[in-house]
Amino acid sequence: MARFELKLPKMGESVAEATITSWLKEVGDTIEADEAVLEIATDKVDSEVPSEVDGVLVEKLFNVDDVVNVGQTIAIIETDGDAPETAAAPKEESTPEPEAAHEVAKTVEVAKETAEPITSNGDRFYSPLVKNMAKTEGISQSELDAIPGTGKDGRVTKNDMMAYLENRGSQPATTQTAPVTPQKAETPKAAPKTAAPVSVNGGDEIIEMTRMGKLIAHHMVESVQTSAHVQSFIEADVTNIWNWRKKVKNDFAKREGENLTFTPIFMEAVAKALRDFPMMNISVQGDTIIKKKNINLGMAAALPDGNLIVPVIKNADQLNLVGMAKQVNDLAGRARDNKLKPDDIQGGTYTVTNVGTFGSVMGTPIINQPQVGILALGAIRKVPAVIETPEGDFIGIRYKMFLSHSYDHRVVNGALGGQFVQAVKNYLEAWDINREI
Repeated sequence: MARFELKLPKMGESVAEATITSWLKEVGDTIEADEAVLEIATDKVDSEVPSEVDGVLVEKLFNVDDVVNVGQTIAIIETDGDAPETAAAPKEESTPEPEAAHEVAKTVEVAKETAEPITSNGDRFYSPLVKNMAKTEGISQSELDAIPGTGKDGRVTKNDMMAYLENRGSQPATTQTAPVTPQKAETPKAAPKTAAPVSVNGGDEIIEMTRMGKLIAHHMVESVQTSAHVQSFIEADVTNIWNWRKKVKNDFAKREGENLTFTPIFMEAVAKALRDFPMMNISVQGDTIIKKKNINLGMAAALPDGNLIVPVIKNADQLNLVGMAKQVNDLAGRARDNKLKPDDIQGGTYTVTNVGTFGSVMGTPIINQPQVGILALGAIRKVPAVIETPEGDFIGIRYKMFLSHSYDHRVVNGALGGQFVQAVKNYLEAWDINREI
């Protein structure tokens, strides 16, 4: 019998870890090659991890809600082959120097005193690496919970642990040799304000939020706490676009096998405006601004369960309208079928959301961090409007829509925010009714 290590596969360039959401197989179950063993989640995308071999699941190395790094072994499958075991060989122990040995002994002693198990707490997950570091260094659960995390969703990373241990080790010798007392312990941060309890009556229904719903709620609150949101609104006349699309959409569908919606037209205008105003295509990191080389447009898409997801069109400014339409349709379709890959939602530099799909005239969208701007497209309405002509003004029926631009006032002032959305309007209103596609 041979033992096969099932590892967390690489899921995209920017994906380094995933959370285990459920085990589809239990210890003792027979597994066929390519059969799903567990489900994982990376930000908003759920995926399955299949087995590469036939065999029996003999060991699960992680539990539900554990965070696993790409390449880590997550399960052991016993096969009928004669291949050697793939378990990692034990590390060779080296004899420490006298001073180092004393420090190791001290660490082990402290670890024994704080041997309580480290567990994930509420919405805060600790990776196996962080848990092992805490156990080795004698960090208690309460001490670990007080360490500020700089990772995704506030998670504590290896660098956070190393920085904390370095500061911890640089304290005066008296605080290291003497037992830790409440007076010398770090003062815990004030607990965040909790919402007032909601009264529940007998006929009320209590519904548990979905995992994605919890993630979205966390991201929205985090965005509002991070960015100073400001909005600019402008109305665009899209009559030429309406009439042009009506004229070409049937031929386009026959030739390309794709529907031509308004979304790729709007995306093209946004990509052009971002090229004109590159300081809208940025991110903020501390006191520095990161000016993005690529224009990667996120497009918010509604899912059947009511949640939203934001797939990303990479290098949108380099696509022609046909390419943009194909990208939009492909990502929207796979989003509805829950078939997006983790890399499909990574790397966005600016986001567009179509609130007009639900009949809204305008909206005040929340910025998708770490971006600095998001544009909401309102419903296209047939309205009476003043039309200027060389012969004079008259009232006519036009197709119009509102563009609502939310931007981060820390780095984007009102002039830039207004000029950008004005540029989008100008591109839409200058649409060539005779354009070939």
